[in-house]
Amino acid sequence: MMKHVFLTGVPGVGKTTLVKSVCEAVVSAGVSVSGFYTEEVRERGRRVGFDVVTLTGDRGRLSRLSSESAAGGREHRVGQYVVDLQSFESLALPLFRNMCEGSKKVFVIDEIGKMELFSQAFIRAVRQTLDASSCSILGTIPVPKGKPLALVEEVRSRQDVKIFMVTKENRDTIFDEIVSAVQECVK
Repeated sequence: MMKHVFLTGVPGVGKTTLVKSVCEAVVSAGVSVSGFYTEEVRERGRRVGFDVVTLTGDRGRLSRLSSESAAGGREHRVGQYVVDLQSFESLALPLFRNMCEGSKKVFVIDEIGKMELFSQAFIRAVRQTLDASSCSILGTIPVPKGKPLALVEEVRSRQDVKIFMVTKENRDTIFDEIVSAVQECVK
């Protein structure tokens, strides 16, 4: 039986926009939703990093462009970005604690990507949520590229996960199908 819904697609195709719209639709149908999404941070038209934003509007830093002066130490990098693990964990991890209380719960995880996967605590929390009986995940995962990400491959191979490939061609027409799938998961 399907329990979780994940969107995948190339960066910038509209996965987060779809997640937000689907959340609004299922909330108006009486489903309670919590979790977080990732948002670009831009300065003067240029992307300088990513923030994690909870569905209640709290915001924290996920990553920023690395400055030349940044000490090489134990920092986690993805391309030109340095991941702020402490900021990410302090905002995202508490959301997992009470997410599945009550019925008809959807927990949003946007996304399970390279930056987020530097956190071992995040990986454990996602695995526990995938196996929790009382709640469904609406999440995003990156398209396979380069070295496979273990947790992403785990999600992909689960029998209880439905994956939607979002493209520029289908992103405006796939919405109803995703909403139906999420509603099916929380029945």
